[in-house]
Order: sequence, then C-alpha cells, then structure tokens
Amino acid sequence: MTAEAFPGVEIWRGGVNTWDCDEMGHMNVRHYVVRAMEGLIGMAAELGLANAFSPHANATLLVKEHHIRFLREAHAGAPLTMLGGVIEMGETDAKILQLLIHPASGELAATFQTTVVHATPRDGQPFPWPRVARERGEALKVEVPEKARARSIDLGAFEPTASLDRADQLNLSRIGLGGLLPSDCDVYGRMRAEQFIGRVSDGIGAFIHPFRDVVVEHAEHKPARVGGAVLEYRIAYLAWPRAGDRVDIRSGLMGTDARTMRVVHWMLDPATGEPWGTSEAVAITFDLDARKVVPVSDAARAALSRHEVEGLAL
Repeated sequence: MTAEAFPGVEIWRGGVNTWDCDEMGHMNVRHYVVRAMEGLIGMAAELGLANAFSPHANATLLVKEHHIRFLREAHAGAPLTMLGGVIEMGETDAKILQLLIHPASGELAATFQTTVVHATPRDGQPFPWPRVARERGEALKVEVPEKARARSIDLGAFEPTASLDRADQLNLSRIGLGGLLPSDCDVYGRMRAEQFIGRVSDGIGAFIHPFRDVVVEHAEHKPARVGGAVLEYRIAYLAWPRAGDRVDIRSGLMGTDARTMRVVHWMLDPATGEPWGTSEAVAITFDLDARKVVPVSDAARAALSRHEVEGLAL
C-alpha cells in the first residue's frame, strides 16, 4: 500500500531526529503530537485560515481532544509524511483526520482524530466558521480508515471525574509535578498540546515499571530486555494552563486484558484542584529485542488486579 491509497491532502513532511527518540529506541509520543500540531497548521491553511497560528491572527484552531493510534515505530532517520482531511464540521467545531505515514513503505505510523474549535486566539471563545472554511471543509471531507478508528477506547461524550480531591480519594500515583515555562507555551500563552502527553511520558516509568515486572514474571517466554509502548490514547484538553501555572499529574491502573494495560492520567491544577485535562491510554509491555508485545498471562492479570483502581475514569 502506498501513501496515495490513504485519504487527504499532504499537510506536513519531515523525519525523525535522534533527539526525538527515547530509551525504547523509537520516536517518543510527545513528538508524534508535535508533528500533529505542525500538521494542524497546514490543515488550517487548507481550510483558508493560513494565519491561524500566527501571533496576530483573528481566529485560531483550539484543540479539544486527540484520539491517537500508534501503529508502527518510527526510528531515528526515518522519513515521515502526514495527510489531513475533515471528518465532520459543525457550526464552530470540527473533527480532523491526520495520518502520519512512512512514505517508503506506505504504512501508517500513527493516526489522529483531532477535535478542534474555531476560536478567538487569546481567550479561546468559539465562533462560527467563515464561509471559505465551510466550503473548503466540504471539499476536504474524508472517511476514517479502519486503522484510524477507535479500537479499545470509547470516544463517546463523558463528564470529567478528575479533580485533586478525587485523585487523593482514589490514592492515584503522582507521576509528575511542575510548572510551565514560557517555552512550554504557544504564541497565545497557552500550554502547547504535547506538554500533556510528554509530561506523562517523562513520569510514567516509576509508576508502570512494577506492572511490567509482573507481566514478565508470569510470562511463558521471559524477554531479556523490556520496555513499554502505547497503542492508543484519548486526551481531552479541558482548560489550558499558561506560563507560571503548575501541573500535578496523577495516574492509576484501570484494568488489563491478554495484551494490554489500561491507564488513566489526570493533569490537575494544584492551586484550584480542577483538571487541566484527562486521558486514557492503552499500553503494552514491549520486548525490546524481538520488538513485540509481551502477553499478559492470566496469572499476571490476577496479580495486577490488586492494583486496579475501582471507579477510575476520564
């Protein structure tokens, strides 16, 4: 299959730098989101909003949600390209399809269903799309390929349950605590989107390593070196911290199946206790030599069940 077999127009092209990769030897999740946000600039231009992310824009695209599927590793030096299209468009919002592709093989590296609102740049107030965006959006309509559809995560509407009080009640693990620097923010002063998934990635090790050890302990074939990877993610951005704001990231195990662990991450405001965002991730234990999933045996699932947090949700 070639890249031309997928729907959409090209909105980004580039590659993977050595410094984009982590200890697993592949591009880190934060840099997938960086590419998606660069691609969104290209998508905005295709919709007739060429200056949507410039400092003096009259309108921008504010991301409300990302649904991401990570399908094939991207290693240092790999070329990548991204196609984009419009899944659906409402009065002030839209769902955008973004497909990150390995052009040499035509295989999908990752897919994004990105929910955006057409909003005022500085205060983020939604307002209707201009006629040109509606017309171009209709011409850019695409169907979501099977591999880009939600597989293990429900994308339905939800009421957030995240709060600092709730995190303490559930005894969720703190995996990150810090503040936002100006360099962490966009031209309008809001936190850049990759900061959420990136800070989770920075802090996840101490939380998830004991669970991986349980998986390996009960595995039929015990790998010599293990790591982890994420297969699917849903991130809901509920409010946008700015430079100087603090973030407290709490995580808990929702459950397991024969291959994966389901984890919820909340990004909270320590000052108010309210959520900046919430997410659900489907993760695997990864054999670093075979580059494949380490199955979660029944014995491992039984052992991990003691760590599951009852009632945990977005």
